[in-house]
Amino acid sequence: MMLKAGIVGLPNVGKSTLFNALTAQEAALAANYPFATIEPNVGVVAVPDERLAVLQKLHKAQKVVPATVEFVDIAGLVRGASKGEGLGNQFLANIRETHAVIQVVRCFEDENIVHVEGSVDPVRDIETIQIELALADLASIEKRRDKAGRSAKSGDKEATRELDIIEKLLPVLEEGRPVRSASLSDEDREIVNKWFLLTTKPTIYAANVDETTLADPASDPHVQKVMQHAAKENADIVPICAKLEAELVALDETERSEYLKDLGLESSGVDKMIKAAYHMLGLMSFLTAGEKEVRAWTIPIGTKAPQAAGEIHTDIERGFIRAEIVSYEDLVASGSRKAAAEKGLARLEGKEYIMQEGDVVDFRFNV
Repeated sequence: MMLKAGIVGLPNVGKSTLFNALTAQEAALAANYPFATIEPNVGVVAVPDERLAVLQKLHKAQKVVPATVEFVDIAGLVRGASKGEGLGNQFLANIRETHAVIQVVRCFEDENIVHVEGSVDPVRDIETIQIELALADLASIEKRRDKAGRSAKSGDKEATRELDIIEKLLPVLEEGRPVRSASLSDEDREIVNKWFLLTTKPTIYAANVDETTLADPASDPHVQKVMQHAAKENADIVPICAKLEAELVALDETERSEYLKDLGLESSGVDKMIKAAYHMLGLMSFLTAGEKEVRAWTIPIGTKAPQAAGEIHTDIERGFIRAEIVSYEDLVASGSRKAAAEKGLARLEGKEYIMQEGDVVDFRFNV
């Protein structure tokens, strides 16, 4: 499974710089003018997972394959995008294809980098993009309302249900707020998710700060405003210094650790961002381990064993017999799968077993 997170934001907030850091490459053109990124750049990024190196050592595995997330660097948006201003139509089409949104918000002052609105105000910037996305969603559900209205008149119960939900969403979108902030039942939300609206997408605000702020971002007034805004609308926030992260890419692991330590940081903001995006999308990893390879496989939380097996190969799902499972912690503590089994720490699970984070699995199947 490969899911996409779209990096969005106003021009000159650090989107392409962050993208370069995320993908550890200079693929995106980081330039000090709007629309430096015209076509969306795409990068496949490994999800940091310390367990893989431990399992590789334990099994003397030839290679390691981590779970991945696809990040898409999308063109900068300006006011009027919902009406096609700037690269609006392209922006909206590109974001529609992603599963989650990372909105980069400028929380640093720098007179050498022009802000498209003339001043640094992260909440205003968030609202500029939010309003454009809400207006695009408003147009979508108004069309849906007209269609559902015609069907409801002929007694279509599903259409009547849709109309009820639309009436709840209209005032939210008219105020420029995202659909994800609306008060909906789980059943309503399930229906709305099938409409592929832009403002239902899970969102992380990447508060782009300078190096001096990074050790204590919560003390920064700009970051505080973003935190307050995110809390209101069910979004996450990750403070990050895109410029620093791009510089860290050029350093080896030891140099990176020392550099971060000097700044009073334990880990890279990029690592936190990738993990946040992965978990925000409702994903988890199960692990397979042997001499050939150690691998993390991505599945939605709540996936049953046969469907998890299908991520490896459809034949394994089709011929699923059982899953032989040891938890990562038990496997490492025991030193081998055999030793874990002798201690009674290995289990055989059937078709109804719901996979757990960190299960190390060997699937048995017959085709």
